[in-house]
Amino acid sequence: MSIQQNLNHIKETLPEQVTLVAVSKTKPVSDLQEAYDAGQRIFGENKIQEMAEKHEILPKDIEWHMIGHVQRNKVKYMAPFVSLIHGVENEKLLIEINKQAAKHNRVIDCLLQIKIAKEDSKFGMTEAEALDILQSPSFSELKNINIVGVMGMATFTENESQIKTEFNQLKTIFNTLKAHHKSPTQFKTISMGMSGDYQLAVACGSTMVRIGSSIFGVRNY
Repeated sequence: MSIQQNLNHIKETLPEQVTLVAVSKTKPVSDLQEAYDAGQRIFGENKIQEMAEKHEILPKDIEWHMIGHVQRNKVKYMAPFVSLIHGVENEKLLIEINKQAAKHNRVIDCLLQIKIAKEDSKFGMTEAEALDILQSPSFSELKNINIVGVMGMATFTENESQIKTEFNQLKTIFNTLKAHHKSPTQFKTISMGMSGDYQLAVACGSTMVRIGSSIFGVRNY
């Protein structure tokens, strides 16, 4: 199957209100161009420098999503162009994103990464930590970021009921945070679900899925 055929197949399985992020990390620019030519406009990368290099080369109407772990000292490289940062896991990172966005006179959309998996290797904050951020006086002073939802990664397991429980947990946390958000209408994104579990994620309320190998083939490490 070609990249175009893979994309078309996935889009047929997604409800209209669910956004598809094509996870293009480690993939060559030619693969991204092929997906772009097939109509895909949202791409997710997990390394800031790789994303910046691809942004230089590829069409400028692409929306770039940073889906990986974010190091504060690298935020400046993506601040001029990134559309959405999925992996915001603490307030210090939000402050840095706000600072770099202000330099470019931009407001950058962010998702709070919530730890729902049982694995220690997954990053993210607790529901209480996320609530603290939304309710803290210092957060209201950050004018160059916009928190638009949550992101979570389920445990890497064959146990579907465990994955479903974790996805439902993220949906519940999303609802709680939305009720405490200063602009609840802007708080609308639940980024959960990848190639192996995106249909389950959508059934549990996901509004954005991050799909790589089912579009581009197995990842190049």
